[in-house]
Amino acid sequence: MPQFHAVVPTPRASRNMTRLCKHFAHKAEVQADAAHAQIAFAFAFGDCRMHAEADRLLIDCQAEAGEAQKRLCFVIADHLERFSGEEALQVVWQDGPLPIAGDAQP
Repeated sequence: MPQFHAVVPTPRASRNMTRLCKHFAHKAEVQADAAHAQIAFAFAFGDCRMHAEADRLLIDCQAEAGEAQKRLCFVIADHLERFSGEEALQVVWQDGPLPIAGDAQP
């Protein structure tokens, strides 16, 4: 299954991640605390792991190639951008797994 990731600069990473998790908990299996989250979307739609740092949100996902991957990218980015309020966050996806946290570039 292809992996893809995004590093989203934000001083409210934990808050934004928590909002996403609360919303998706109605539609997916969510495990989360203030710094980490894992969301398993039903029907092999895909999986998403997030890590909130002080100044950025690290997002690491995997889904079947094609429509499932496009859908997961859209759903995560669209909801994060809408829930971030005045921050006007933008999610830029990159292919491959998330680099080790210290190596990820904002």
